[in-house]
Amino acid sequence: MSHHFLGISVSVFSFEQEQQFFHEIKQMLDQQTFERLILSQYKGELTQLEKITFRVVELHGKKQLSALYHHTTQDVTKNYSFEDGLEQIAVLITQCKQANLFSTHQEIQLKKNKKKAMLNMGKKHSVTTVPTVQAHDREKQRYVQQGSAFLKELGITDEKAQIIPSMARKWKQINKFIEIFASAYEQIDAEQKELNIVDFGSGKGYLTFALYDYLQEQQKVPLITGVELRRNLVEFCQNVAEKVHFNHLDFFEGDVRSYQPEKLDVMIALHACDIATDFAIHTGIRLNASMIMCAPCCHKELRPQLHSPEVLQPMLQFGIHAGQQAEMLTDTLRALLLKAYGYETKVFEFVSLEHTSKNKMILATKRKNVTQPDAKIMAQIQALKEMYGIKKQTLELLLQDQLPIENIGCKC
Repeated sequence: MSHHFLGISVSVFSFEQEQQFFHEIKQMLDQQTFERLILSQYKGELTQLEKITFRVVELHGKKQLSALYHHTTQDVTKNYSFEDGLEQIAVLITQCKQANLFSTHQEIQLKKNKKKAMLNMGKKHSVTTVPTVQAHDREKQRYVQQGSAFLKELGITDEKAQIIPSMARKWKQINKFIEIFASAYEQIDAEQKELNIVDFGSGKGYLTFALYDYLQEQQKVPLITGVELRRNLVEFCQNVAEKVHFNHLDFFEGDVRSYQPEKLDVMIALHACDIATDFAIHTGIRLNASMIMCAPCCHKELRPQLHSPEVLQPMLQFGIHAGQQAEMLTDTLRALLLKAYGYETKVFEFVSLEHTSKNKMILATKRKNVTQPDAKIMAQIQALKEMYGIKKQTLELLLQDQLPIENIGCKC
């Protein structure tokens, strides 16, 4: 197969390390040990493109390279023959500041700046004999193994590790959540062995257990606490954690008011009602969390304050529109505040486990440490507040130390 790859000119590369990295990719494909390639910190002409992930898939009985292009607002998948895929990879290597290559037995990292390139080669912690080729025609990739013991304890699988039909939707949602987490996790410090994670409003623990299971499979040490107000669920989840030997997973009876972690790498709050979301986000920012994931609900705070600009009053005279506007404004201010404090932030649709309707997820990954919030973004926030007559927004007040911990509303 290798003769197909020889047509790519080495002159496309600026550094010898790029050429060597590309050779390793070709060799892994030849030897059928290739697992995945992640090209990140893209600096090419496509301003919305952030990173690209390549995997081997099987389509109509033929192996191909599947590329997932992660843009700021959407993800796009394209499938290539090995030859065409390698041509794309060769160009993208020169346009990305970092590349991570994974085979069944090896991890290789390429890091660059304008002056030099560094190539780091290491062995994987765990070895598998044959990489899994994803057969897109038959089954989507699963991030959680169906045979995991916790799934049976949570009532998702039966004695034979088969998905219980009534739980099929929940099984799909669990995998989607882990997929979102995994994609974001690749953007933060993946070298970190221990991860301190808090899941506010953990409920029955579906996502909490799945996240622990996934990180264990990635050779990490997840130190996860699920925080939940309902005592019966806390006791249930603690018993399951002990039964399946998830030794670093525990559950706390309380909420964001009563549970204050000392160290935090990942903050999750998927069902925090109204300004509880703001307190949770503030906890993440205050403790310099690498990742913040929240799906806000019950946007009550801004609605009574909202004074529509005159030009919008004909549209917002209808109650449902005013509510939607208040929701959009609330989450926009939250996302902008995260950006102002050094986080790369996305807002997108997400199907929550606890609710049948689609929610918005705010996903933020730490990009830089800041001593002062970005003045330009803070000016944008102020302009939006003035336009809609907003005097008080909880997250902003918390970040400015102008609001003490108080009654933050109930969990819905």
